[in-house]
Amino acid sequence: MTPIAVTIAGSDSSGGAGIQADLKTFAALGVYGASVITALTAQNTQGVAAIHDVPADFITAQIDAVFSDLDIAAVKIGMLSQAVVIETVAGELRGRKARNIVLDPVMVATSGDRLLAEDAIAALRKSLIPMALVVTPNMHEAAALTAGPLARSEQEMERQGREILALGPRWVLIKGGHGSGDDSVDLLIGEGDVVRLIAPRIATKNTHGTGCTLSSAIAAGLAKGSDLITAAREAKDYVTAAIAAADRLTVGQNPSLGHGPLHHFHQFWRQS
Repeated sequence: MTPIAVTIAGSDSSGGAGIQADLKTFAALGVYGASVITALTAQNTQGVAAIHDVPADFITAQIDAVFSDLDIAAVKIGMLSQAVVIETVAGELRGRKARNIVLDPVMVATSGDRLLAEDAIAALRKSLIPMALVVTPNMHEAAALTAGPLARSEQEMERQGREILALGPRWVLIKGGHGSGDDSVDLLIGEGDVVRLIAPRIATKNTHGTGCTLSSAIAAGLAKGSDLITAAREAKDYVTAAIAAADRLTVGQNPSLGHGPLHHFHQFWRQS
């Protein structure tokens, strides 16, 4: 059986994040990828110029087309910028008893541009987070979801993670990429012990799409039958390698101002 995952997210016209990053990740990890586009963004390595939201009824039509024909083993959810879209997606997935939901609560682009309306945070907390197998906020998103300050230690990261866990998901993965120190430490928090996912912090500006890629890599692992802890560990390794190889790509007119993409196909492209 071919493992199939679907990404429900926004499109990145520059190809580094969103739907494009998710489909690249699925392909690199041996999973067939389907997509439901929730928003179109006009963006490049230097920022987001415009956002066009897809109407909720057309999002419903896409979900129906995908789920009525394909055997979806995992769902990655990314940019859902409006409350009505969040409610629509939650209702559709609930009705289809969707499996292995990985929710990346995308709020702000790497460039700093805001991607989520204020009223959408409440909708996320109420309707979609409780359905997720795992929620994967970065430190800024975890602070927004808990209405708290930015965590400054692993203890504070865990505390915010457990606040999110109380909303109903089975796991929360707090990403530590915005932290400091020689290592980037993510915390995978469930009902039991905390699993620390550790990788060397890599000095590069080419980190556009990191969060999208990590969550879609987890979904790919789940689609292939891995348990969540294994999928998260393998996703962390994949993203770390993609960041380490990012400087082999030359994408964008002014690297000093922008954030280039990860190298999703670092395992396959011949190094020049």
